[in-house]
Amino acid sequence: MKKMYYLGTCSTSQGIIESTKIDTKGFAMQDIKTEKISPAQLDEMKALAGSYEALFSRRAMKYKEWGLKDKKLIEKDYRRYILDEYTFLKRPVTIIGDKIFIGSEKKTIEALKQELKRSNK
Repeated sequence: MKKMYYLGTCSTSQGIIESTKIDTKGFAMQDIKTEKISPAQLDEMKALAGSYEALFSRRAMKYKEWGLKDKKLIEKDYRRYILDEYTFLKRPVTIIGDKIFIGSEKKTIEALKQELKRSNK
């Protein structure tokens, strides 16, 4: 599988797509704002990531707005919030085979770029 879950209105996501040219490499591209993540898709991401928490963004504005920073969340909560509100998915999420790359940290994007080079050979 080659897929990227991203937010089309996010300049960070757009920059990563542009710098990796991932949209020209046969990847299925899913804008999570216009095409909601299904429970099955999220469960597939969790299987690769190890937890729903690893996929959850604490940077989302709604994290504070909804008072979630003051609550003790468990895996079931992370899953529900990501499915309820697309902004809670740490993005972009890129899947290449059995590898998953979550978020926009510099080291994550570098690892993604290296994997794209490897998988293009």
